[in-house]
Amino acid sequence: MENRLNLFAMTQKGFEVLKTLSEGARSNINAVISARDQKVKNDHYEDIKALCESVGIPFYDRAESGGVSADFVLAVSWRWLIDSPSAQTIVFHDSLLPRYRGFNPLVSCLINGEPRISVTALLASDEYDKGNIIAQSSTDVSYPIKIQDAIELSIGNYRELALTVAKMIESGKTITGRPQDERLASYSLWRDEEDYRIDWSRSAADIKRFVDAVGYPYQGASAIMSGNLVRLLDADVIADVKVENRTPGKVIFLENSRPVVTCGSGLLKINELVDDATGDSLLPLSRFRTRFS
Repeated sequence: MENRLNLFAMTQKGFEVLKTLSEGARSNINAVISARDQKVKNDHYEDIKALCESVGIPFYDRAESGGVSADFVLAVSWRWLIDSPSAQTIVFHDSLLPRYRGFNPLVSCLINGEPRISVTALLASDEYDKGNIIAQSSTDVSYPIKIQDAIELSIGNYRELALTVAKMIESGKTITGRPQDERLASYSLWRDEEDYRIDWSRSAADIKRFVDAVGYPYQGASAIMSGNLVRLLDADVIADVKVENRTPGKVIFLENSRPVVTCGSGLLKINELVDDATGDSLLPLSRFRTRFS
């Protein structure tokens, strides 16, 4: 009897894993469970559902998936605990564990300027992201890089691990993995709206990486301008000048009608700035003397 696999899949990463498994026929997919994600602009929910329908795989929304049992569970971009006590549960995590356990690891890696992005396949455990490691895959990156481009690069890592795990499942052997080295462990905290706010006291290079790391498909780096919440969607680092009364957040120049903002060190030129409520462009600025906070 073939092992049955339930795939819990969200976002582009889950969609790509589903494509890989369905195209390669490497595993017996029993069902796909998905859910909408309001925090990203394209959650690929409809794409996942449509692909399941086209290849004849049963599809369930998270709210109606109770009782869909399987021998194995594979969770990709999943945000909730999975109650499947009789199944062996495998999780794909966006870091080279044991570093960056927890939430939004890819975003944290990019903000910190890590030289490579990684995906780990691990066995689920009682404490998040502490289970045995099954396999890992990494890709070197260079900066600047936007989060969507990093996601696209990581798809190759997801595909590689999906086929590796599927082959293990098909073999019929128990998947054990290897323990993590706790001496190397680090964590990435959950993020909310406050964590999108730019800290202008940081260097322009740091802020540039931050803007790129929380852009599309996420909401974008935020700031307060003239009492309103705005989103910085694209920016470039500009060579610094000596500012005798350096005040982070103040516009110092206009370059090709784009505001150049003073940072803790360095200068940042804003290329794309929109109103959070309407999405309308706010460039060129209505007045030169503008302060961001």
